[in-house]
Amino acid sequence: MTDSFPRQYARTQRFTLGEPRTVMVSPDGQRVVFLRSAGGSDPVNALWVFDVGSGSERLVAEPRTLLEDGDDADLPPEERARRERTREGAGGITAYATDRACTVVAFSLAGRLFVGGLVSGHARELDVHGPVFDPRPDPTARRVAYVSGRTLRIAELDGSSRPIAGSTDDPDTVSWGSADFIAAEEMGRARGYWWSPDGSTLAVCRVDEASVDTWVIADPAHPERPVRAVHYPAAGGANADVSLHLVGLDGSRTAVDWDREFFPYLAAVDWGDAGLTLQVQARDQRGTMALQVDTGPGPTRGETTVLSHDHDDAWVELVPGTPARLPDGRLLTAGDRGGTRRLLVADEPVTPSDLQVRSVFGIGGDEASPAVTFGANPVDDATVLHVWRWTPDGAQPIVSDPGVHAASVGGPTTAVRSATLERPGTATVVRWAEGEHVIESLAETPLIEPDVELHTVGERDLAVAVLLPRDHDPDGPALPVLLDPYGGPHALRVTRSHNTLLTSQWFAEQGFAVVVADGRGTPGRGSAWERAVSGDLATPVLDDQVDALHAVAERVPALDLARVAIRGWSFGGYLAALAVLRRPDVFHAAIAGAPVTEWRLYDTHYSERYLGDPTNQVDRYDASSLLPLAADLTRPLLLIHGLADDNVVAAHTLQLSAALLAAGRPHEVLPLVGVTHMTPQEEVAENLLLHQLDFLRRSLPPGPTPTGPAAELATEPATDTKDPS
Repeated sequence: MTDSFPRQYARTQRFTLGEPRTVMVSPDGQRVVFLRSAGGSDPVNALWVFDVGSGSERLVAEPRTLLEDGDDADLPPEERARRERTREGAGGITAYATDRACTVVAFSLAGRLFVGGLVSGHARELDVHGPVFDPRPDPTARRVAYVSGRTLRIAELDGSSRPIAGSTDDPDTVSWGSADFIAAEEMGRARGYWWSPDGSTLAVCRVDEASVDTWVIADPAHPERPVRAVHYPAAGGANADVSLHLVGLDGSRTAVDWDREFFPYLAAVDWGDAGLTLQVQARDQRGTMALQVDTGPGPTRGETTVLSHDHDDAWVELVPGTPARLPDGRLLTAGDRGGTRRLLVADEPVTPSDLQVRSVFGIGGDEASPAVTFGANPVDDATVLHVWRWTPDGAQPIVSDPGVHAASVGGPTTAVRSATLERPGTATVVRWAEGEHVIESLAETPLIEPDVELHTVGERDLAVAVLLPRDHDPDGPALPVLLDPYGGPHALRVTRSHNTLLTSQWFAEQGFAVVVADGRGTPGRGSAWERAVSGDLATPVLDDQVDALHAVAERVPALDLARVAIRGWSFGGYLAALAVLRRPDVFHAAIAGAPVTEWRLYDTHYSERYLGDPTNQVDRYDASSLLPLAADLTRPLLLIHGLADDNVVAAHTLQLSAALLAAGRPHEVLPLVGVTHMTPQEEVAENLLLHQLDFLRRSLPPGPTPTGPAAELATEPATDTKDPS
């Protein structure tokens, strides 16, 4: 074969291409809308509809047909930023929005506006003033709103358009209708405007970045190109000034009033039949409020009423899909009560105390019998994510097979997307009263298959995955060990999902015993578990990796603790560098990709949630920083960073490298030209794995060379391999 696993992994964008994604079920349950590319190496997503009545799938919009040259690479900067914030590496149609009945759809390609009929199955371009970003039909399907630059515009179905919020008179730092950096990167709010149910008014974010520090991102490989200036809200500094306004179709505007000085973060917005509901959060994140906005025409228009408030001495976690209103008007929120995160209806917990609620997928039913579909896991097992449904009769699981599941609901129809350890990729199954339909995945089958053993180890019952070479001889010599964690908040690596551990298995096939552990601070294990990193992002997470390693070694004799390496990306990169700096007695080499090395250089919402205000919590920031530890490096360390990264900027790696050099500590730095926090470029992603393997083999004491067909397949180079540096 000419394909290697690293090339296949890169070419298929981690085996995500060709899979059904962004699944939405119409409110009547008759249509299921989804995106899917034409194959496992095709990065161009098309828009599809599954018709429940006929049982057939229909192609609604194919970008290569809609665009004359088939090229959608010329994107508005707002769309590029959205894709970076959502870690979107594919092309074509990557987002869409529909009217309330899910009969009309709008999307953008190459900064142009397209609309389509989800019943007729046809799409066409609306030639409007552009560039076009985040188009959304109004709930009654009469017109489309969209962002163009720093303004929000309204397009009629005849192609005419007009600005409705924002003008050339606004300062360059002001934009209307887009999410600010913190909302998109940290709060899960990717949009900046919302239609009223009757289509007469919009709630529109105004974002002013005038007070936010300007950072410069340059391309050193092309000094002739202009630098890119970004407003980056670093810890302790100013955030963007975000306000919300009720904007009528006639251009009338009313500011929504709440205490923005104490609650500056606009975390979530929901506008349904029960009214306009906001969630706002304090700067220290210890308090949130759910607010009802008066949207009537009278003198109190724009005023807010507190529906609910929450407080936590560490922080209040934001839960996707909340707050929202039930069909009977009651408020649905989620909060930590009695040690776990629970659904709250009118502030009363309605889910079991041994269940950790992770997100709300959808709300249905009627006033007499509302229904909430949500994702949750048993608090003692975060390796799974099940689909549950709450009704006034109680909460019941509707998908509880071992695996990671998500759902979209509409009327009597539920679309479930499932990943398991036994099957590659994900399966998307549509179920309704009369039957079910599997939406075909066109993703490629990986060349390797993970051979995973899941363990629960240590006094804290740490979840650990162990992967060995598939042809490993249990009576043979012990193997060098590679820890492969993320290890930080909001992400899990030890899950019952086949594709999650593919790269770990590839490293195992090269002759390593790979250990993956999720410790304190990771989601799913209850309130105290998540809050164990409050005030200290270093000690608990590193201690748990060490404890997991030693506990597993007592069970798995294949581990050679005299040869231990660790690798990671983003928070995992921070953890990897921390490991060799603090615990060289345990770790003998590290690969740190895009690491946060100094939390004062990272954003406000994330850093301050865990460490507080750096002006008041100097000791916390110093204790969690890698820079003061530079002189302690005695082990091989490879630092990797994309020079175009605007999330964890390259200054993190450069400042640590400078401190290491000043301390006379040898290390390696791999700069990735033109690469952001993601690595979607095929050659970069492929060779990055090969470069890391080379570093590990150079850095650890030698052991037996891996043999067998699995190792040969995994390491065979592709014919056109290029060095990413």
